[in-house]
Amino acid sequence: AGLASCARSCCGPRLQLSADAMADSPRSDDDRRMRSRSRSRSRSPRRSISPKRSVSASPRRSVSPVDRRRREDEVDILKISNDDAAFVLGKNGKTKEKIARVSGATIDLYEQSLTLEIRGTAAERRRARKYVECVMAQRVGPVTIDDDGGDDDLTTIEVPSEAVGFVTGAQGNFLRSIEEEWGTLMFFADFRGRSRGGQGETEKLAIFGERRGRRGAQLKCMAAVETKVPGYFTGSRMRDMEEPSTEEWGTDTLVLRPDELSYALGKKGMTRKKLAKSSGCIVEYVGYTVFMSGTGAERRRAQEYLGWLFEQLKGPVYVDGWEERDDCTAIDVPRDCVGYVTGARRATLGKIEEEWGTLMFFMSTQMRSRDRDTSGRRDFDGSEKLVIFGDRRGRRGAELKCMSAVETKKPGHFTRDIRKHTSESKGFASDTFPMDESELSYALGKDGTTRRKLARASGCIMEYVGQVAFICGTLEERTRARTYLKWLLKQRHGSVYVDDVRDRDDVTIVPVPQHCVGYVTGNRGASLRQVEEMSGTFCFVEGGRGEAEQLLIFGHNKHDREVAERLVNDLVNEKLRDEDRRDYDDRDRRDDYYDRYPRDHDRRDDYDRRRDDDYDRRRYDDDDRRDRRRYDDDDRRDRRRYDDDDYDRRDRRDRRGARARTHSHTRTCSHAHTRDYGARLLPRSHACPLELRRAACALPISLRAQIVATKGA
Repeated sequence: AGLASCARSCCGPRLQLSADAMADSPRSDDDRRMRSRSRSRSRSPRRSISPKRSVSASPRRSVSPVDRRRREDEVDILKISNDDAAFVLGKNGKTKEKIARVSGATIDLYEQSLTLEIRGTAAERRRARKYVECVMAQRVGPVTIDDDGGDDDLTTIEVPSEAVGFVTGAQGNFLRSIEEEWGTLMFFADFRGRSRGGQGETEKLAIFGERRGRRGAQLKCMAAVETKVPGYFTGSRMRDMEEPSTEEWGTDTLVLRPDELSYALGKKGMTRKKLAKSSGCIVEYVGYTVFMSGTGAERRRAQEYLGWLFEQLKGPVYVDGWEERDDCTAIDVPRDCVGYVTGARRATLGKIEEEWGTLMFFMSTQMRSRDRDTSGRRDFDGSEKLVIFGDRRGRRGAELKCMSAVETKKPGHFTRDIRKHTSESKGFASDTFPMDESELSYALGKDGTTRRKLARASGCIMEYVGQVAFICGTLEERTRARTYLKWLLKQRHGSVYVDDVRDRDDVTIVPVPQHCVGYVTGNRGASLRQVEEMSGTFCFVEGGRGEAEQLLIFGHNKHDREVAERLVNDLVNEKLRDEDRRDYDDRDRRDDYYDRYPRDHDRRDDYDRRRDDDYDRRRYDDDDRRDRRRYDDDDRRDRRRYDDDDYDRRDRRDRRGARARTHSHTRTCSHAHTRDYGARLLPRSHACPLELRRAACALPISLRAQIVATKGA
């Protein structure tokens, strides 16, 4: 709040000068114009434009004083901090867009200079400034609002403390969803000049926006509070909230039974949504009470549709005077096609109702005889009549959808006598464009994506009934749709060139380098089709006319074309970044190749140095080993010298005993094979015991056991 008041005190007097003061101070006018047009220029008066430079300015800046004052009055500039700029911008810029949508002003945020520019009428700029200040105040504490009622853009609702978290949702998601649905700005706030009776028990929720959006958001929050605290709004508070209803605006209520509520609500609230869309009225269920807000005609339609909905629980419904109603369209459906049009558990009809915002049901045609005699209505011999309620565009779209379903079941039922037709009416009308099978398949696309793309880009209704394209809308919409369809069919045989591309107001031209065209279009046009689906436009490459080719983006909505242009530019930049990255990678690889040569030399030098060190190490080690062996050999020789004398004595003693044992073994051994084998393996009988021991150890274990058993070893 302090930052907001500081911004008002600093910026308000400078930005809201009167026309007389601006006319009397030309130098300040020049300074202010320079600040609004160029953020990089100094705000000092020394840098103001001199008369000589003013004369040499471009013709675009040479405007009359009246136009100059009007232009300055239509722009407000606010200086904000870096933290406030992030808060005002919001995630992906949604907060800024929401403020602009609710206030009706155009808001530009320049992050480098931290400047917020607000353009629009005086009322729009005033509302935008108020919303920006409230959003910035949320960052530092509670929001305080001066409820003076001057703008008539505020609705408040008291929320009990135990339901505040439920209404807010996780991280504020529930409030954000209500804001997106109804185009409002909502937050909990304090109000100056009001008594804070019941403080701590309830909190006030502020809802900013136009009247219809505020009422829809208010009823949505009331329904959420009623779910958490039953009877809070449908009890004694309901009388306090009632407002006088007029033909221009009002609210009607209807209390339902529990079994009726579930039927009137439908699966995921689909029945309530189709009642609201078809009648144009705001329909919301707060507990068991239905709130219907809107004009008198909208409220009456909503009540009638709700009554017919409950009558279907009892049996077939017949609508009296349906021929004279301006919100009804009837279509004859063959009896054998009723199930196909309805679908399993009314799935097909429900999908059509959701797509076009209509209310549809089959009306009974078996009328009593007195009704036929008095009213003069004809009997359809048991055929079913499908009635469609809603606005004109929605009814026509749902009608063509049902005709397409019947034509699929019974070919030629609706298109037998239809020829090519172009209406000259400037208002809402229908054109027909027959096609052959190949053209129909190409113009339909996978799951009807191509047809929906052309319809959304042209802004008209396009439906294929059999092999006939029905194009419905205003003259401008129908002309665009026919042109787009012809261009689409020409793409089957080659490139398409648009002669009047510079004169059209529904096209955006994006130059694309030739080496990027394939990346932008993708495999079999997949990338370009995704851009069309995300933006709701019709795009194709016109053809090569130099180094860059032209990508044409068609659509009746300028914002959709801007979205498509941004997506295409992102693809082009992505392709160029990939090419630059590959170029740098190639240079790095070449540098690595050339840099590897001296590093290899260094490795070889290191290897040579290690080899020299090893050689020196071996040299000293060999000397040590040789010295050690020399002393060791002397020791061994000395030891052997003494040991040999002992061996000689033992040898003489052992040879005498060996001759005696050998003689005895030869006479007594019964194992001839062992004796022969042992004689070959064992050394001479006069060998020393050490040699005998070594020879015996070399024998197999089994043979040694046999030799020991002979008692001769």
